Amino acid sequence: MIIYSVTVSIDTAIETNWVAWMRTQHIHDVLETGCFLAAHFQRLLDPAPEDGVSTFNIQYECLSMEAYEAYAELHAPRLQEDHATRYKDRYAAFRTLLRREDSF
Repeated sequence: MIIYSVTVSIDTAIETNWVAWMRTQHIHDVLETGCFLAAHFQRLLDPAPEDGVSTFNIQYECLSMEAYEAYAELHAPRLQEDHATRYKDRYAAFRTLLRREDSF
């Protein structure tokens, strides 16, 4: 299992709008690409949030590197641009790619 993990720190002044958009639009748009099986949306608790910033993480699960690469090539630029345009200068994001080795 490949996990595409996106961590976003968002200005708390727009947090309610951003969370609503993520839950009702963006995560669904990513899943509708057909490249991922599921998504998990969570708020970071530790380290404690800085004043004026909340941090969230979204983990998208896919079966193979090929599925992730198809997303990265065919869909990510458009979806990331939509996010960047909508929330310009109000967030910071970083992305990581993981492989699940075992479940317990």
